[in-house]
Amino acid sequence: MSLAPRAVLVHRTTEYEELVARHGTHGQAAFFLASRGRDIEEVAERHRRTHRALAQVAAAVPAAWRQARVERADLDRFLFAPEDVVVVVGQDGLVANVAKYLAGQPVVGIDTDPGRNPGVLVRHRPEDTAALLTGRPAAEELTMVEAVADDTQRLVALNEIYLGAAGHQTARYRLDLEDDGGVVEAQASSGVLVGTGTGATGWLRSVWQERGARLPLPAPTEDRLLWFVREAWPSPATGTSLVAGELPASRRLRLTVESERLIVFGDGIEADALELTWGQGVEVGVCGERLRLVG
Repeated sequence: MSLAPRAVLVHRTTEYEELVARHGTHGQAAFFLASRGRDIEEVAERHRRTHRALAQVAAAVPAAWRQARVERADLDRFLFAPEDVVVVVGQDGLVANVAKYLAGQPVVGIDTDPGRNPGVLVRHRPEDTAALLTGRPAAEELTMVEAVADDTQRLVALNEIYLGAAGHQTARYRLDLEDDGGVVEAQASSGVLVGTGTGATGWLRSVWQERGARLPLPAPTEDRLLWFVREAWPSPATGTSLVAGELPASRRLRLTVESERLIVFGDGIEADALELTWGQGVEVGVCGERLRLVG
């Protein structure tokens, strides 16, 4: 006998909850914001909208289904099952946060604050939940990016992967493109950014636009990535000839560390980073897994 589907509602702690936790009471949080020219009611109203949306989504889950909730901070400890349908209730970034923990489960993005969120990944309203869960509309297969170190550490991201030094120090490494005639360049830079078509709506796009790149941005479902070296420094020992390019599914970008510590993190979550040291190598390219985003 097969298990009934489980709806896993993913959410995050609201700004209001964080403020009250930090300052102890609503009144103290209100005083803190007022001293900085802000009104707590704006934050409290967004909190109420989020919890109304969560309640509406939970009520729309079919009665025969099982149901679970997980907060963003607990994602790395939550065990997703093959029969799960993941319902992300919140912002676009929350979809990216959950993507790396999944293995093909469909994801439904519910926007709790239309007009404030871009709605690139949270495309639906709370009132759409029942139809989305029971009707099972087609899902897009969004390309993801992965970094694999030579010690088997692995990191997966939906938007982009950053490789560089922690803080604002200079990253030192050797960069080469797999199957590109053996061209290798020692570099000193602010790091390397490798992004997907989904990431082309965020950080990757800002670098692409600033650089005036002629390479077309990839589509979210396209098996192609773009990469950029940020602020490469020319010197007698370091070059600037390999600073941008694209990676189809058949190619990898390889970095060999030439400093005491480099980090690799995805989707802006530096707390969940790979750490590499002298002589270690890491390859970045299109990930074999996809994020199945409903609608």
